[in-house]
Amino acid sequence: MQNRHKDLRMIKNNIHNVFSWSVICFSLLLFTSCDSKRLFEENQDIPESGWKISDVKKFEVEILDPSTSANFYINVRNADGYPYNNLFLFIKTNFPNGKFSNDTLECVLADANGKWLGKGIGDIYDNQIPFKRNVHFPLAGKYTFEIQHGMRYESIPLIMDIGLRIEKVE
Repeated sequence: MQNRHKDLRMIKNNIHNVFSWSVICFSLLLFTSCDSKRLFEENQDIPESGWKISDVKKFEVEILDPSTSANFYINVRNADGYPYNNLFLFIKTNFPNGKFSNDTLECVLADANGKWLGKGIGDIYDNQIPFKRNVHFPLAGKYTFEIQHGMRYESIPLIMDIGLRIEKVE
């Protein structure tokens, strides 16, 4: 009788181990395959006191294969009380060879009726704003993207995060 209990316990442990490993493998596959287009993504917090115009957010991206076509997005997280329907950004791209380019981007965060766009949870809204489409990097190396708000005020409230996402074009 004891051997039988031992055998049943061993079978139960084996089934548990196989199930556990299956769940782990499935989870790894799920999390690594869902975002296969992402080359880079980073979001940076904005202080609760507001985003000061002097607070330039920097994102460093190492590009190994300049032949890759990419889409660029700006991630913006705002709270419901943000007092404007848009957000202007100044974006400076520093190239590996020391050259740079400057862009201005208007991020529309609410429609004409004041309804927030993007995905909302409670009073927080996430937007992924297209910035550039089907871009080829001219050089391999380190690129630095600097993002600064371009609103008319020294500090703007209730922008919680700002980020950069770069995806491979497939």
